[in-house]
Amino acid sequence: MVKKSKKCPTGTSFHNVTVTCTPQQLIDLLGPAQWGGNDGRDKTNFDWVCETGNGILFTIYDWKFYRAIEMDEVIPFHIGGRSFSQTMEARDLLLKALSKMFSKSLQKG
Repeated sequence: MVKKSKKCPTGTSFHNVTVTCTPQQLIDLLGPAQWGGNDGRDKTNFDWVCETGNGILFTIYDWKFYRAIEMDEVIPFHIGGRSFSQTMEARDLLLKALSKMFSKSLQKG
């Protein structure tokens, strides 16, 4: 399980773990990003703070595109966490949730 969190993400960092998807897929899964404006003026356009069902805190964000990102554009999103293993766990849960969401949308169509 993955959900948005209101906890402070201090202490999380990038451990070379990404998830590749569209901004719209993350919005459909998690709701609107907590920060960002998708205008390309900052290092990130979309930022989510999330946690797993067992309380692992992590962040999801695009990094240094310096341009607006199309909502259906497939890009690598960074996953920030407190360790490599935690970011890998978060990535695996995200991939499972995105796959499940995609599977449901195919069944409806």
